[in-house]
Amino acid sequence: MRQSFKMAIKNILSNKMRSFLTMLGIIIGVASVIILVGLVEGQMNYIRASFSDMGTNQLQVQLTNTPTRSVSPQDLYAFYDKNRAYYKEISPQVPVKATIKHKTDKLTKTRISGVSEQFYGIDAKKLEAGRYIQYSDIASRQPVCVLGYFTATRLFGSAEAAVGESVRFDGNVVKVVGVLQRRDKDQLKQGGPDDRALLPYTTALLMNQNADVSEYIITVDKVEEIAAARILLTVFLQGRYKSPDYFYISSMSEMLKSMESTMSMMSAALGGIAGISLLVAGVGVMNIMLVSVTERTREIGIRKSLGAKKSVILQQFVIEAAVTSSIGGLVGIALGCVITPAAGSLMHMKAAATLPAVLVSFGVSAAIGLVFGYMPARRAAGLNPIDALRSE
Repeated sequence: MRQSFKMAIKNILSNKMRSFLTMLGIIIGVASVIILVGLVEGQMNYIRASFSDMGTNQLQVQLTNTPTRSVSPQDLYAFYDKNRAYYKEISPQVPVKATIKHKTDKLTKTRISGVSEQFYGIDAKKLEAGRYIQYSDIASRQPVCVLGYFTATRLFGSAEAAVGESVRFDGNVVKVVGVLQRRDKDQLKQGGPDDRALLPYTTALLMNQNADVSEYIITVDKVEEIAAARILLTVFLQGRYKSPDYFYISSMSEMLKSMESTMSMMSAALGGIAGISLLVAGVGVMNIMLVSVTERTREIGIRKSLGAKKSVILQQFVIEAAVTSSIGGLVGIALGCVITPAAGSLMHMKAAATLPAVLVSFGVSAAIGLVFGYMPARRAAGLNPIDALRSE
């Protein structure tokens, strides 16, 4: 075995260019599998982090109220209070379309929402300055707001300077009572995650001149109980609306599971497509080994005439094919491990070679050497020594 391995290395080094071209398909195939799987996994990690920021314990509720069938905030709060064993926080969400102005400065892309005092826990963002919306603000419909970091710094220069000042939401004068900490660490821009404003939802309803609340966020105390909490809420709303057509409940955790399932299938599909190049490379290995057998027919005849067994000849050529494929696999792994982070950086995400992709791709490359090297090796082992010695 050791002697066959040494001979395999010697033959590979004696035909460097041919050996490299034989390995090239293996190198490209292995590197492709590692890079594609690594990028998909990096994208999946980015999605997981995004969902984690949004809250995997959240239920998003959308209602369609009519004059005869409706659920008011009081109704939903009563349900929430009755089932506190399941639910942690609740907040209406009332979108407001308005331009925020301060003196001559104005922002037109700011995301404005009316929320409850519990939204502070749901949003999971600390304050940079000032205070958050309080229950008293909601009960008395106070014209106050909490600004995002970009909104405050753009209009007032700093978070501290914004607290206590007033801004206009179209024609409504609103006092700034707090500023949220920065969310996006990379950049501050209009329409970004830090360009936002939060109002008491009752104040937002007044601005909209509409008493209807159609969106709510409800958080569950334990993520593992989110399915049961969703069913309980569905039964309550079904009882009020008498039809599922008037409400929709979505779960962040269920959306994440669905996304992970889709991405896993995509990863497997991309890995399979890249794996096709390994199959093509295997055909290349077989062709080169057949050429090698033809070139070394006389050598095989001499070895057989000196007593070399058929199994020894078979072993020699199989090992040579396996070594060629394995070296190509190792080079492909090194290439994939280097390119994956670089490609991820170009796509503005963190990506790295995954251990399963490395092990599978290397295992497949080694197996290809064994499988596709067997036929040429068998042909070499089956040569008649007399005929082989006559070969020129």
